[in-house]
Amino acid sequence: MNQSISSVAVIMPAAGSGQRFGSDQNKLFTLLDGKPIWEQTATVLRSHRAVKRIVMPISDRDRDYFVSVGAAAVASLGIELVSGGAQRTESVGAGLNLVIDDPAIELVAVHDAARPLVKPGELDCVFERASQTGAAILASPVTATVKQTLDEGQSCRTIDRSTLWLAQTPQVFRPSILRQAYQRHRGRPATDDAELVSRTGTEVALVECSAENIKITHPGDLAIAEALVNSRKQNSKTTNHDE
Repeated sequence: MNQSISSVAVIMPAAGSGQRFGSDQNKLFTLLDGKPIWEQTATVLRSHRAVKRIVMPISDRDRDYFVSVGAAAVASLGIELVSGGAQRTESVGAGLNLVIDDPAIELVAVHDAARPLVKPGELDCVFERASQTGAAILASPVTATVKQTLDEGQSCRTIDRSTLWLAQTPQVFRPSILRQAYQRHRGRPATDDAELVSRTGTEVALVECSAENIKITHPGDLAIAEALVNSRKQNSKTTNHDE
């Protein structure tokens, strides 16, 4: 990684309801390899040498958890809690307000709290690209055949997948670029921060990452994440043994 990039602030939205996960509590409290999902994600981010701040927007209903059950992890990981909003853009905006005036911060990264499997090398690459271009996101190329239907499934056509990518996180921007995008945001729906930035005329670069960087949304995703964690542990043991 470019050694000149030494100060990244990560906004890690955690205020969602997680209704699709089918749980009464926030899905981020679910254990993955013995730790809550949010803690696993924050641990990966904190271990990166360029990450200097982690801001986690949370919902008011979850605040008691983070100041009691999760308090030790919040403190040890140096996480700054901020009240999030009903919409993702509101939560990211709240986190951005907390770091935007920090002159030491060179890049702001937005990363889903439910993506605990991002790899250190992928963080290196997306931080490097964002430092060069001002805006870059992790994404994985679409590998399956893609069909489009315009009549509720009565017929379909094949879409050329060679130009299609699945957006992932982190999505990384120079602070001024992300601030401008949020200043111009007027409530028009956006699926991610890259879309908001693109609306300002700024090009967003794609940095290829592994499809393993999954977002845990449904219960089945947790099983996949567990399998990936176990596989990485086994590979690490094998590598260490070989050395």
